[in-house]
Amino acid sequence: MAVQVASTALCKCIFGAAPAALTATNPAVLADKLPAATIADTMLPTFGMCSCPGNPAVASATAAALGVLTPQPCTPVPAGTWNPGSPTVLIGGKPALQNSSTLQCAYGGMITITAPGAKTVMVP
Repeated sequence: MAVQVASTALCKCIFGAAPAALTATNPAVLADKLPAATIADTMLPTFGMCSCPGNPAVASATAAALGVLTPQPCTPVPAGTWNPGSPTVLIGGKPALQNSSTLQCAYGGMITITAPGAKTVMVP
């Protein structure tokens, strides 16, 4: 069983330098007194500095530094929704977000959930 993800969940990108907190957008459904997240909750703050060569800003700075990888400020660009969502729990018509879900960044990074925010709600 997966754990339901809620607002304040910590996420990490493999190319990011710092974790970021997820914000769920549907305050009508709560998990541990926090808004429960769905697979559509993809608005993420920065992960600090990005070191992904697929990020145009990183590629440009690296080229300017004669090939020396030069991290640049991260601006997450989700390529779709979190996957997989809960096959049985819907929130506002969208699958609930589980702690095992991942989100692909358009620049090449993979975003995972490191701390789900909720502690007691289980998603079947």
